[in-house]
Amino acid sequence: MKRLILRPVILLAGILTVFTIKIQAQTPDLNAATLLTRSEQYDKADAMFQQLIKNEPTNSKNYFYLGENYLLDYFADTISNSLTVMAKSAKEIYQKGVDVNANDPLNYIGLAKVAFLLGDDKTATELRAKAKSFLLPYKNIKKINPPAKDYAFTLAKIAESYIKDGDVDTSLALPLVREAIKIDNKNRDVFLIAGDIYILVNDGSKAIMYYNQAQFADPQSPTANMKIGNIYVKGKALQVAIPYFEQAIQLNANYAPAYRELGQLYLLAQMFNKSKENFKKYLDLTAGNIPAKTRYVNALFYAKDYDRVIKNVEEIFLVDKSRTYMNRIAGYSCYEKNPPDYNKALAYMETLFKTVAPERIILKDYHYMARILIKKNQNYTKMVDELTANKVQLDKDKTKYSTANATDKAKLKPALDALTAKVADEEKDVANADAEITRAFGEYAKLLAFNPDDKNLLNEIASSYYSFKKYEGAAKTWSKLLDPSKDNTEDLMRIGRAYYNAEKYKTADSVFTAVTVKSPGYVPAYVWIANTYSKMDPDYKLGLARPKFEKLIEVASADSIKNMPSLMDSFKYLSYYHMVNDNYSSAKDYYNRMINLDPGNKDNKILGYNGLGSLDYRMAGNEKTIEGRLPYLTKSEDSYSKALALDPNNQAAKNMLKVVQDFKTLVIKGINPNEIKGAVKNAAGQPLPYVSIRVKDTAAENMTNPKGEFKFEIPQSSEVLIISLKGYKTQEIPITKSRIYNVTLVQ
Repeated sequence: MKRLILRPVILLAGILTVFTIKIQAQTPDLNAATLLTRSEQYDKADAMFQQLIKNEPTNSKNYFYLGENYLLDYFADTISNSLTVMAKSAKEIYQKGVDVNANDPLNYIGLAKVAFLLGDDKTATELRAKAKSFLLPYKNIKKINPPAKDYAFTLAKIAESYIKDGDVDTSLALPLVREAIKIDNKNRDVFLIAGDIYILVNDGSKAIMYYNQAQFADPQSPTANMKIGNIYVKGKALQVAIPYFEQAIQLNANYAPAYRELGQLYLLAQMFNKSKENFKKYLDLTAGNIPAKTRYVNALFYAKDYDRVIKNVEEIFLVDKSRTYMNRIAGYSCYEKNPPDYNKALAYMETLFKTVAPERIILKDYHYMARILIKKNQNYTKMVDELTANKVQLDKDKTKYSTANATDKAKLKPALDALTAKVADEEKDVANADAEITRAFGEYAKLLAFNPDDKNLLNEIASSYYSFKKYEGAAKTWSKLLDPSKDNTEDLMRIGRAYYNAEKYKTADSVFTAVTVKSPGYVPAYVWIANTYSKMDPDYKLGLARPKFEKLIEVASADSIKNMPSLMDSFKYLSYYHMVNDNYSSAKDYYNRMINLDPGNKDNKILGYNGLGSLDYRMAGNEKTIEGRLPYLTKSEDSYSKALALDPNNQAAKNMLKVVQDFKTLVIKGINPNEIKGAVKNAAGQPLPYVSIRVKDTAAENMTNPKGEFKFEIPQSSEVLIISLKGYKTQEIPITKSRIYNVTLVQ
């Protein structure tokens, strides 16, 4: 049978004796009080138990059942209630029970249960032993002390105290239950607890058997039918479950929880009219009972009817504004519903954090708050990109405006003012998003403090860091997930890539290198090492990446077919590196290796031929004589023609072939097409001396003279000029067919 887990409110319900009396104004007695608890009217039950304690202050059982009422109240609504607060209240009342009667084992069991729920297993074990010490050894069940019924009930309650978080240690709990049944085989409560335990160990058949025995022991009790019905609900056998809930109602027409369960069942079955009818009956029976409506709201939440959750929470607030903890389930629902409303979710959660006592904040609150803030700002990177683009455009527009005449300024000003206002608004939005994202990770940190080894949580946090391009945070968080006892190659690679994206290149290199130490033949690690060193030397001046790409070729050559992309990346880098450093022979070698790597791969060949064409074109530009240039231009023309023979539509080869042919024509005419000139001034029109004029991605660079003028020969295929001077904004200017470039720098 599929494993079935009942909600704690149902698991704990077996503690109470069932009566068929109606809930109404009556003289307080223990049976009436427990009936209120069983009917989920915990506030009314609390009041009656308090009155019983006032009337009978030395009756320890009143304290025990009041403590159980607190715990049932918590488990009935773990969303609204705080375990810390409820456990504290239960512990205090159990202790009072011990104080009035130190020989009653039940309150020790209650204290053990509280300790166990709070994770204090040592204290729980000691308290269970204390409770059991009052159960004297026996040979004759008829002479047992305490009486058989109480003895069996106590054993069963000790067994039940091992239940926590939908789990139970059967090696400790089941022997106690078996002994209890041996002592009293007509005890309804013992059979209910036995059924609860077998549900948790994935034995639904035995659970149903014990629930049936509980029903036989007390034919008027609706509890067993409720539990059996819930088993079938959990097993998705909804039609089988219905008769059990209906039988519970036949046994007690005023048993409100049965209507709630039927309402929820019909909701799951999408039989909405019947669901509404049963929920209405449930609310009618608990009219004016806000806690009952709260539990109805919880049922809607677990049924994923989030819009109705929000509607009902607002209705509760109209009647009782003191229950501010209901902002929790409303906030959760706004986050979960489709489409989500993250702004409203945040507003509810903000109210929750401001209005409830700190001890009533639960771990889920931190988790939902973090998720809400993350999702609310999921467009953060797009916002930053748009702001960056608009700021660049604004700088350009300001420069254009500053150099315009009065007439043009009048035309330009409205658009400039509008863009200025837009940038200001975007800066404010980005700053607010920054603050909320920072807060989200603060909420994650609070949650992580309680669950430092929660792998799902750590992965969620790391993924959130990564989505916001906070790569270093992602890398550090993923590092906490590493398991040295397992093959963690992929995990290390993910961490290394995150450090790479964070521009922490030395750290990234150390991570990738660690992979190569463990797996010397793992090619991707060498790829990322080479790329990392390439980033550390973007101008190819230091040659940091050269030995890394050479090592990559050495490792990848073991399987040139499988590792062809890695080999091609290496050839591309090394060919270009040698070309810009005027090592033409080495560059040519790598371009030829591209061509010969796979005779059947047209793309590789085209890249190689285009590279050779570029190389010869560059060499032609470095020659000073027509006689020296023409042979290189002819070879360049031949290489581009070979590329076009493989792919007539290759635009790069087409464009460059025309450039080469035009250059060849000009060279024959004695014209140098690679020489550019110009002047650099400030906004006031004054010449700027010693300005750096550099060709992007090359070593070609010149400086303006004292008059702000420059003239020099640039490499072939140059694309961008970088104009820079300390104290002025650097400009990048595309290189066109124009040979003259006059520039104005802005301070």
